Amino acid sequence: MPKVLLDLEESLMPIKVVVEFQAKPGARAELKSLLANISATHGSKAPGFLGSTQYEMLDSPDGLVEIAEWESAEAQAAAVEQATVTGVYAPVIELVAAPFRATRIGHPS
Repeated sequence: MPKVLLDLEESLMPIKVVVEFQAKPGARAELKSLLANISATHGSKAPGFLGSTQYEMLDSPDGLVEIAEWESAEAQAAAVEQATVTGVYAPVIELVAAPFRATRIGHPS
């Protein structure tokens, strides 16, 4: 199959985004609640958003992981760009002790 078709096919496949957060000391519960609220209020309106779940890290009292599912990498990128422009993530920045890490993953090999 030509590379262009493979790239198009892969870009339209569902993806997961794993985001690792380090909350400020004692702010993990507030961050978890905020992320769930953002997902419920803004994610549900974002084209291609399929849902997300937040998990508390067992080995870090302030660590949090969010796993979000999207219809495609393009849908996720467009939604993040829009949310950034409108300031949706600004309250998250106030609750984290360090920059968060996002990893986009595709279908299993």
